[in-house]
Amino acid sequence: MANATGSRPLIGVSTYLEAGARWGVWELDAALLPAGYPRLVQRAGGLAAMLPPDAPEQAASVVARLDGLVIAGGPDVEPGRYGAERDPRTGPPAPERDAWELALIEAALAAEVPLLGICRGMQLLNVALGGTLVQHLPGHAEVVGVFGRHAVKPVPGTLYAGLVPEEMSVPTFHHQAVERLGAGLAPCAYAGDGTVEAVELPSGVGRGWVLGVQWHPEMGEDVRVMRGLVGAAG
Repeated sequence: MANATGSRPLIGVSTYLEAGARWGVWELDAALLPAGYPRLVQRAGGLAAMLPPDAPEQAASVVARLDGLVIAGGPDVEPGRYGAERDPRTGPPAPERDAWELALIEAALAAEVPLLGICRGMQLLNVALGGTLVQHLPGHAEVVGVFGRHAVKPVPGTLYAGLVPEEMSVPTFHHQAVERLGAGLAPCAYAGDGTVEAVELPSGVGRGWVLGVQWHPEMGEDVRVMRGLVGAAG
């Protein structure tokens, strides 16, 4: 699974930027990433690099140094990004992160760098391609701060189904979801209630390997989705 230089593929993962994070004797602003993300990249055969929010105009230069890109989970996307009024149940905005990650997605699509969106990352991929979101979806995040589980069923013949052909239970925590699909995106997995749980750009679209999943593979044991990204990056 090595890249052209013979080394393990370098996978960039977007991060939070949080004020007043605490560790040891310190309380400082910090770039944060739950450890499940780099661990999953490593278990799948890649090298993980954290990508804290930066100036959007730097995104193409950053992506050019990567073999693959993960847009991680996190806060709700600002509804104005997809032309919607804010629902009172939508979480606080993260404008710097929205701008940075949208720029990363656009750069990865333009350069055909393999791209995986996780939860918020899938939603942001949809928004980047002109799609919209349901701002509140009951039943998919039942307890605040606790991951739940539910089954997702792949769509036969899709990229995702080629990685995970069976219906399976996945770790999940989200209260928003895809409403109108972005340009070129196709659904590739559904929850039992019909919610779109994964999207992809089919191979004929010409944007490279692009997949988004609504759940959190970094919170489970199955590495097949991330292994697919690392394999494409190699």
